[in-house]
Amino acid sequence: MAASQPSSTRHTAANDETRTRLLQAASEVFADRGYHYATVREICNRANVNLALVNYHFGDKLELYTEVLRSAVKHPGGLHEVHDLFTHADEPETILRKFIHVMLHRMVKRREGSNLHMRLMLHELARPTPAVARVVDESIKPLHDRLRGLLGEIMGLPPEHDKTRLCTQSIIGQTIHYAHHSPVIARLWPELKMTSEQQDMVADHIADFSLAYLKLTPKKHSLRKAVKSKQRGKR
Repeated sequence: MAASQPSSTRHTAANDETRTRLLQAASEVFADRGYHYATVREICNRANVNLALVNYHFGDKLELYTEVLRSAVKHPGGLHEVHDLFTHADEPETILRKFIHVMLHRMVKRREGSNLHMRLMLHELARPTPAVARVVDESIKPLHDRLRGLLGEIMGLPPEHDKTRLCTQSIIGQTIHYAHHSPVIARLWPELKMTSEQQDMVADHIADFSLAYLKLTPKKHSLRKAVKSKQRGKR
């Protein structure tokens, strides 16, 4: 006969299952109502667990919401694949192109897989909570800083330069537009169904469009410096 599981193992498994049910129920309720109108009682009723278990597993409603928001930002899968791109010994332009491809495919997959995470983020953008600062610092900022450093390397500018920051936001904005504004794009461009092949086409366009400007920027800065130097020489 097979040996029964130790009680500690069964207890851990039960705790993990309860925690998972709470997170799933909380994701649904927060996506429906937003953080401010959701209640812990409704979440526990949907998860079919005791009210006190939220405090036991998460501490309070805000901590539960923070964990849900973390999952929404990272879904699907972790961000290891994206971070790993920056460790490869590729040319900066190649890394940027791969980054855009991976991020666009991830965002489209997230949108098509479930609109629950999208609704969570829309509630958060409409009425920000203290949780967003923690999630941004933990999950988004490290990746944003790596992208900023990469673009600065391509342009020959410091990561803190305004132009580097503007270009970082421009690339992120282009990617988000195609991933999240599908209802508008569908009306303007019905043929764009965002198939895997079309996603590659869009990603290549964003990369080509962005690199054309990024590679031009060092020349523009050199020209400005030469003009300013010439003007100072005439004084």
